[in-house]
Amino acid sequence: MRLTHLKIFRVIISIIFFFFTTILFLDYPDFIKYFSGYILYLQFFPSFLKFLVVPGMISGGFLIVLILTVLFGRVYCSTICPLGTLFDLISFIRQKSNRRFRYQFKKPHNILRYSILIFTSILFLSGFLLLVNLLDPYSNFSRIIYNFIKPAYIYFNNIISSLTEDSDFYLKPLIFKGWRIEAIIYPIVFFVFICWLAFKYGRLYCNTICPVGTFLAIFSRFSLFKITIDNIKCQSCGLCEHVCKSNCIDNENKIVDFTRCVACYNCFRACNLDAFNYEPVLMKIKSKNNYPDLNKRKFIFNSTAALFFLPITAYAQQKFLGKRPTTIHENKNTEVIPPGAKSIKHYTSKCTACNLCVSICCNQVLQPSFLEFGIAGIMQPRMDYHKGYCNYECNDCGKVCPTGAILPLEASQKKLIQLGKAKFIKKSCIVITEKTECGACSEHCPTKAVQMVLNEGLFLPEINEKICVGCGACEYACPTKPYKAIFVEGNPVHLIAESPIEKNNPIYNKHNFKTPLNETKKIKKIDSKMKNIKQQNSNKDFPF
Repeated sequence: MRLTHLKIFRVIISIIFFFFTTILFLDYPDFIKYFSGYILYLQFFPSFLKFLVVPGMISGGFLIVLILTVLFGRVYCSTICPLGTLFDLISFIRQKSNRRFRYQFKKPHNILRYSILIFTSILFLSGFLLLVNLLDPYSNFSRIIYNFIKPAYIYFNNIISSLTEDSDFYLKPLIFKGWRIEAIIYPIVFFVFICWLAFKYGRLYCNTICPVGTFLAIFSRFSLFKITIDNIKCQSCGLCEHVCKSNCIDNENKIVDFTRCVACYNCFRACNLDAFNYEPVLMKIKSKNNYPDLNKRKFIFNSTAALFFLPITAYAQQKFLGKRPTTIHENKNTEVIPPGAKSIKHYTSKCTACNLCVSICCNQVLQPSFLEFGIAGIMQPRMDYHKGYCNYECNDCGKVCPTGAILPLEASQKKLIQLGKAKFIKKSCIVITEKTECGACSEHCPTKAVQMVLNEGLFLPEINEKICVGCGACEYACPTKPYKAIFVEGNPVHLIAESPIEKNNPIYNKHNFKTPLNETKKIKKIDSKMKNIKQQNSNKDFPF
């Protein structure tokens, strides 16, 4: 029976998953918000991590993948995994560019592949996600899209937006705030490496390096449906072996190594003799004709860490108000993590650095880290308040996180989660250094935790840590560079802030300057002082 329709069906399913997974990082937040859960449900490792946080079928996509593997083999690798589809795309380009290119059967590197899986598992059980972050196929694909494809998408979107701004067909211009060089070194190296590996060896990464592929290979060994070769019909012509991207078809001995087969079904289409079967088989003990590799083999990775391409992007920067650069460093002991992440320990033990939250963040405050969370947390997102601030009304990052590292929060809950506490460096403030009026931090604070208080004839920030939620609006708005005069020190464990005081409360006056209840008579004096300062600086330009 001809089974060529299986390849057509597989290609259609893989294109659907690939397209919609890519769209998650390129389209607008409204689309991501409603569809991300459906697309990410079957991504193996993110689903497994989320299951550890929220047990149940709502996060049990990895169980469905295991069931499919036990039934049909590694169909996850050929249809659901977007990185696998990228490998297939590169292999397709290779075959079209050189029609004489042929794959050949190769013995499996079992010692290497299972060593990587065991070492990754040991680190994971010890609470370190380093190898998961570096090798997980979904997370690596996500970083490729975010770091390379999204900037190009934004660039061309903005070109179209500028050309159509006067017409009915108008695209909203998008902003990209640039890369952090340390954080994109690994994505660049990885992207170049997999392009070379897929171009030359097909699915070698999936069958040797990828821990998810190796883990599923254990289950595929006992699959109910397996691809087998009819010894009578097969004439060992080699056509099936030449199109096998997994290098798992031994044409000479007429055997398929099903632990490495990724269910691409190219062999069905290549065989003209209908010699392949895809039917239930009894689970048997591995015979001597199979190929356990008991000898230690060396596998050397050769890659060129070169820049593939860097699309031209719009990079918006704030103008530097102060004339004197600040010299006092923001001494942060704890990095700020997103609302819903609960604690540093919870966050770093669940995050696979897929960067989906980075992509959806409306203010781009979430940025990939380098070593801020240690070597085990490389590339896990952090709150970079020099790039943006956490929107007081936004809670999208928790809605799209596929691993449960960032848990979803109601809007009312999110507004009271204290990510950290604002700290003020008086010597860096331009009110002190340049004897000028500012107040940007107070004006941008959504909870009014930062108030301007008269101090030695100047209005300086005063912080109420009880109602500060650590959103970073004050730090982002602060005009001093390169170091901010006000910054947010992260909480290792998120706390609950007190509800902010209503604006009409008598302890706040119309200028949003704090005055004690028993000193309301000083309001007029403060107002008079403000008018004098404004008159003295009437010829100066202020961005706030």
